[in-house]
Amino acid sequence: MSREKRFNIREWSWILYDWANSVYATNISAAIFPILYSQIAGKGTTGDLLYGYAVSLANLLVAALAPYLGSIADFKGMKKKLWTIFLFLGVIFTAVMGLVGSWQLMLMGLVISRIGFSGCNLFYDSFLTDVTTPERMDRVSAWGYAMGYIGGSTIPFLISIAIMLMMNQSELSMRIAVLIVPVWWLVFSIPFMKNVHQTCYVETPPAELGKAAWDNTRAMLGRIVKDKAVLFFLLGYFFYIDGVDTIINMSTKYGDTLGLGSIGMILALLVTQLIAMPCSILFGNLSKKKGALNLITFAVLLYALITVIGFLMGFIVDFNDTLGLARERAVGISQMLFWVLATLVGTVQGGIQALSRSYFGRLIPPERSGEYYGFMDIIGKFACVMGPALYELFYGLTGKACFGILSLILLFAIGYTFLRIGRPYFHKAQHEATEG
Repeated sequence: MSREKRFNIREWSWILYDWANSVYATNISAAIFPILYSQIAGKGTTGDLLYGYAVSLANLLVAALAPYLGSIADFKGMKKKLWTIFLFLGVIFTAVMGLVGSWQLMLMGLVISRIGFSGCNLFYDSFLTDVTTPERMDRVSAWGYAMGYIGGSTIPFLISIAIMLMMNQSELSMRIAVLIVPVWWLVFSIPFMKNVHQTCYVETPPAELGKAAWDNTRAMLGRIVKDKAVLFFLLGYFFYIDGVDTIINMSTKYGDTLGLGSIGMILALLVTQLIAMPCSILFGNLSKKKGALNLITFAVLLYALITVIGFLMGFIVDFNDTLGLARERAVGISQMLFWVLATLVGTVQGGIQALSRSYFGRLIPPERSGEYYGFMDIIGKFACVMGPALYELFYGLTGKACFGILSLILLFAIGYTFLRIGRPYFHKAQHEATEG
């Protein structure tokens, strides 16, 4: 029994890639690079306003490529090659972001590095069916996120904060924090390079690869429409994961808009990582007792509450005169709410991502994992185009950032609705898989 609970070398190597790449999500996407970029481009300038659209552009490009790349990845020997190409693309252009001086080149580096990061994750997720069995997927997936939070996020994040504090939050200190990312990412990807291999694949002659990939993509779309369990799960995922990613990527920019201190926000995000690690493992362990779908639904509802707290954060600052509060007091209350928000996000962020990945893996045929995870990735990336745009739209229409955050509750409400509608189909698919 103890042997069954231990991870084998393939599972550990797969898990450790989360340790390797999660530093990108923290230092580049969420915390440090947005602040550095804002300093270089200047607040309220054209460069500053283009940031959110650059993130959307990168997501859009990956979304457009994902189905084709996923189809190619399912062919024998292709998944590892594609993963390696996107790994080096991400690593190289992340280094560029920390070295160049102009905001234009930094923005270009951001777009290309995000393509590398996201493309790499597409193939990484699909390797889950190659390294473990369906009954172990929840646990392996949850441990991946957990190790990502404690190792990939927290340790290099703490090193970055220490460097920034010692160097008085100078531009150089933030550049060093950015350059930590490609080094950490590449070094801890080595176990994955050595030990993880594609075991589930489709046999296709190399000369027919391109045509077969397009044919498979078209056929897959037909299969998804017919498979109501996969269809409704992906529809729900489209909306709720959009809200999750938008909160992750826009949190420090939102706090900066409200005038919250950058170090305070960074420390609050550190708390998110520390809480997310044990909570990710807890979600993985609870999935057998409570059911992965129930836990995903719970997380969606909690995220809806988080958007309300985020709205109150901004409302107190934006309407401090109406509320009879001094600006300093309003900002102080908002800073406290930012810590509450960071704590709540930490409890469910890893869990909802890990269980979504593993639950989907049990709904699909393993030999087509690259194809299906590619489509799941396109769903996530197209959703990520909508989230930041929705935030900016409501912010622009009202002139208040708090309404931009509140608009995200629509995404969680729609996602929750699709999960409820699809529940009978999910149970049926799980029963048929068990019977099979």
